[in-house]
Amino acid sequence: MTPGKDPARASELKKMELCEACAGIQRNWRRAPGHAELVQGGHRREEHAGHVVTITRHICERCGTAWEYTNDKRDQRAGWAVVGR
Repeated sequence: MTPGKDPARASELKKMELCEACAGIQRNWRRAPGHAELVQGGHRREEHAGHVVTITRHICERCGTAWEYTNDKRDQRAGWAVVGR
């Protein structure tokens, strides 16, 4: 189950303190920019709705928030998602 679909996980993530730059990231919107203090980590490929997408992990150097960016040209609601610390 993805973090956005699990109510308990969503509640836990809401309690996290995000730095000002992370709080300004528009979530779940394709092509929304990140910020300068996000350090890119690894990436993986997953199948979504019958096609393959790339998901890239990032960590904020300032507040330690872990993000994933889903690059899916077929889904305007793909994009940034907080995945933890």
